[in-house]
Amino acid sequence: MTRAVCPGSYDPVTIGHIDVFRRASSLFDEVVVAILHNPAKQGTFSVDERAGFIHDRVADLGNVRVEAFANRLIVDVCTELDAQVLLKGLRGETDFSYEWPMALMNRHLTGVETLFIPGDPRHEHVSSSLVKEVARFGGDVSGLVSDEVRDALGERLKRP
Repeated sequence: MTRAVCPGSYDPVTIGHIDVFRRASSLFDEVVVAILHNPAKQGTFSVDERAGFIHDRVADLGNVRVEAFANRLIVDVCTELDAQVLLKGLRGETDFSYEWPMALMNRHLTGVETLFIPGDPRHEHVSSSLVKEVARFGGDVSGLVSDEVRDALGERLKRP
């Protein structure tokens, strides 16, 4: 069985993330969406909320599961899950420049290989942080996240 791990904070999950999960599901026997979090840091959404948002978008895919991991190296997660591949979606050159040294370090630490999948160019401008910034100032993030996430962002980031 070939198992891939797609790590991230997913705070919040975007349409670009979902696209990568869906495409990965057709390439691997199992895909584990690994929500990585630091309990000492406050995210916009709780880990359970993030997991729910993701699960709602991939529930129709029988080989994708969502799990959360705290204060751990991703290579240790891969070892625990017996995953052969770390899968990362890339929006462009900046993502590649950021991810490349991590991929080399992860391979150095445990031998796990990182594979990069190019994101859909239609979503190249979409990032969790940018979506939150737009939502925080009342901008419309429809089409960048699910309607459920959009509505939750509107409630969570309401300006006084």
